[in-house]
Amino acid sequence: MSFLNNKIRILKWLALVTCIVMFLATFGGGVVTRTDSGLGCGREFPLCNGKLVPAHTIASIIEFSHRSVSAMAGILSIASFVGFLLFMKHRKDLQLFSLLTLMFVIIQGAMGALAVLFSQSAAVMGLHFGFALIAFASATMMTLGVWKEHSDSRYVPRLVAEPVSRGYRNFIWLSTIYTYIAVYSGALLSHSVIQKVVNLGGVISPLLLHQISSGLLFIIILAVGHYSYRYHPNHRDIRVLGVVSVVLIALQVLIGISLLYFTRPEIYMFVVLGHMLVIASLFSILCYLSYRVWQLSPDRNLVPRQPQRT
Repeated sequence: MSFLNNKIRILKWLALVTCIVMFLATFGGGVVTRTDSGLGCGREFPLCNGKLVPAHTIASIIEFSHRSVSAMAGILSIASFVGFLLFMKHRKDLQLFSLLTLMFVIIQGAMGALAVLFSQSAAVMGLHFGFALIAFASATMMTLGVWKEHSDSRYVPRLVAEPVSRGYRNFIWLSTIYTYIAVYSGALLSHSVIQKVVNLGGVISPLLLHQISSGLLFIIILAVGHYSYRYHPNHRDIRVLGVVSVVLIALQVLIGISLLYFTRPEIYMFVVLGHMLVIASLFSILCYLSYRVWQLSPDRNLVPRQPQRT
C-alpha cells in the first residue's frame, strides 16, 4: 500500500505542475494575441526569424516564450499520460483525462503553428482558444482527480458515495455546456468574428449579446453554487466546488465591469487577460464538478464506503 501511495504522491505533483504550466501556456497565448505578437518570429516554426534563439525584440521574445512554455506543457503532458498509464491502471478515468490533456495540447499547438505558417481566420483562432480551454480543463480534472485519489487512499470519509439527484446532475451538465458556449462566443467576439447579428427586433451588437449571455451565466453559476452547497452536506468536495464557482463568476463580473474604466492599453490588456483566465478556471471547475456528479449518479448503484486508514 505504501508503494502505491508513493506512486500516487509523485503523480499528483506531476499533474499539478502540468496543470500550472498549462495555465501559463493559456496565459501566454492571450498575451500573444493581445500584443499582436503572433508573427514576432516571422512565418517560421519552430525557428524564430531563422534562429534558434530569437532577436531581442518584444514581439519575438513574447512569441518565443509562449512557444517554449507550450513545448514544456507538451512534454509534461506526455510524462503525465505515461505515468497514469503505468501506475494508475485502476483509474481509467484519470488515464482518460491525461490522454485528453495530451491530445488537445497537441491539437492547439498544431493550430498555433499553422497560424504562424499560414494566415488563419479569426474563427480558427477562436477555435484555437477553445481547444486550449479543453486542454486546461482536462489537466485540471486530472489534477483534482489524482489529489482526491491520494486523499482517499489515506482516509475515506463515510457516505462519500451517497448519490446526487438526477435533476442536480443534469443541471450541472447543462451549466457546463452553456459556460463553454458563452466562453467560445466571447473568444469569437475577441477575435472580431461577428460584426453584427440580426435579431427579430433589428440589429444587436455582438458586445450586447455577450453581455446578455454573461448575465445569464452569472445567474446560472449562482444557482450552481446554491444547490451544490445547500443540498449536499455529505459531499465536501461538491460544496467546495460550488463555492469556488461562485467566487470565480463574481470575480469575472468585477473584471468585466473594470474593463469600462481601465482604458490605458497596457492596463487594459492585463485586465482582459485576467478576464480570460478566470473564465477558463471556472469552466475547468465546472468540468470536474460534472465528472463528480456523474460518479455520484443514482444510476451507478453506489455503495457507501466505511472509514479506513492505511
